[in-house]
This record gives sequence, C-alpha cells and structure tokens, in this order.
Amino acid sequence: MKHPDDLAGDLADFTDTPLARELVENSRRLVNVGAQTVARPSVTRVITISNQKGGVGKTTTAVNLAAALASKGLQVLVIDLDPQGNASTALGIDHHADIKSIYEVLIDDVPMEQVVQISPERPGLTCVPATIHLAGAEIELVSLVAREQRLHNAIETYLQTTITPPDYVLIDCPPSLGLLTVNAFVAAKEVLIPIQCEYYALEGLSQLARSIEMIRKHLNPELELSTILLTMYDSRTKLASQVADEVKLHFPTQVLSTIIPRSVRVSEAPSYGKSVISYDHSSPGAIAYMEAAIELANKGVRRG
Repeated sequence: MKHPDDLAGDLADFTDTPLARELVENSRRLVNVGAQTVARPSVTRVITISNQKGGVGKTTTAVNLAAALASKGLQVLVIDLDPQGNASTALGIDHHADIKSIYEVLIDDVPMEQVVQISPERPGLTCVPATIHLAGAEIELVSLVAREQRLHNAIETYLQTTITPPDYVLIDCPPSLGLLTVNAFVAAKEVLIPIQCEYYALEGLSQLARSIEMIRKHLNPELELSTILLTMYDSRTKLASQVADEVKLHFPTQVLSTIIPRSVRVSEAPSYGKSVISYDHSSPGAIAYMEAAIELANKGVRRG
C-alpha cells in the first residue's frame, strides 16, 4: 500500500495533467454561462444561417443557438427551409408529408401561425417544419408572383399578427443558392455563416459573401453579413488554427470569439431529437454553443 504522502503526490500530478486542466476549465465556463443573462432585443432579429457548402455544421448551429437562446428565457422561432428537414428532427418536431409546413406557407399562402409548432426541447422554442414537399418548391416558386419575397412577407405578417412575437427568428437554409436561400436572404437583416475550420473554408466564404452582396444590391438593401462562427475546430491540427486566424484576419468584426470544437455529443444529439444543450449541457460542445449564443445576443447588429 502506498504511503499517504505518495498518494497526495499522485493526486497533485493528476490535477496538473491536460485532462484535469480541461475539466476545471469546462466547469468554470459552465458556471459562467449559467450566471450570464441576455437582454431581449428591442425588435425581432431575423437571422439567416447559411453556407453553400454542406457539412459545415449549419443546421447544428441553427438548432443549438436557438436552444441556447431559449434557455436564457428568450422566445425563438426556427424556420426549417432545408428539404431534408434536419432542423425539425433535431427539435423533436413532427414533419411527415401530411403535416402543414413551410412549403404551404411559400406556395399556398397559408399563414405562418397555422404551421408553427411548439418544440418539446424547451419553453419558448418553436419551429416551422420542413417536409419532403419542399424539395419541389424551387421549381414551383419560379412561376409565382414576388417569388423572392414570399418568405419575407409571411414572416412580416406573422410578426405583426401574433400575440407574442419571437425575439429571434433563425432560418436554416439548404446548402445551395436557389430560390429557397434567396427567400431567406430577402427575409432577414442578418446572415450568420458557420465555417468549418478546413482548407476550402475561405474560398466558400468569399463566394457566399459575393452572393450576399448581390442580394443586398438588388433585393434587400438591409441585409448584412453580421456573424461568422467557426465550427468543428480540432485543436490538434495546425490547419484548423491557420484557417481560424485567416478568417479572423479577413472578417475581424464578424467572427465570434467563441469557437465550436469537434464534439461527439454534438453529433449524437439530433438522433435523440434534441439539441446538445438538453442532451448533455455540460459537454464542451454545449458550453461553446451557449457562449456563442450569449455573444451573438450581446453584440447585436453591426452597421457600417
């Protein structure tokens, strides 16, 4: 049996390991995000979450930012504009083919209040689901009057007529620049771009920035690339750090200081119909999304 002094020495050695330091730091961050309060915006913030490249954490970001904001007592509406319906799934929302969805809002002028569903995720979080019908909406929108304005008009009507307008409307886009995404850009005043910390990130970001500028010039002069969130960050690779530094260099005012790490818990949560905030609130991914949501809420809209 070891002498007590030897055991104390072993314990001291453990507390000075990278794992122990990480656990202590995560505990500190968890306490910090729990203690912070978030003020309600004076008017509803409509934010489109978009990236033309798939697999960058776009839907994951939309769902977890929404859940994080709702956990702070805010009213949040998620509009699932991706035909895959992954945001609806992650929020525990039924979205089979017979459910009224954003498709009926865009194509048949059904009022949005008729399709909004309450998410079981947490109080204050609602969702307009996407169904498989949305896959054909790109073609059907072409022949409709004011085809680029239909989501904007539906949201404006909803905000003016609902008893309790949400503090945030987060729009999850498909990974392409078709009419659905154009509708999302026209409907919002802010664009949030999640960027995976990998080699082609900057190239895709530049293309998307040009698309946003075109929409701003021709369809929505109020649109602004307000926020960039670095996702899937792997601290073990030099490339991730280089990409993060490069994005911050080119977009210094838009990039959130919070970086979302690669996380097993973040990937697992949707399969349980949950955000990572409710699936494992003390995991590094959940803490990071809480920090990102608080930062997003506090920084407001930048002009200039």
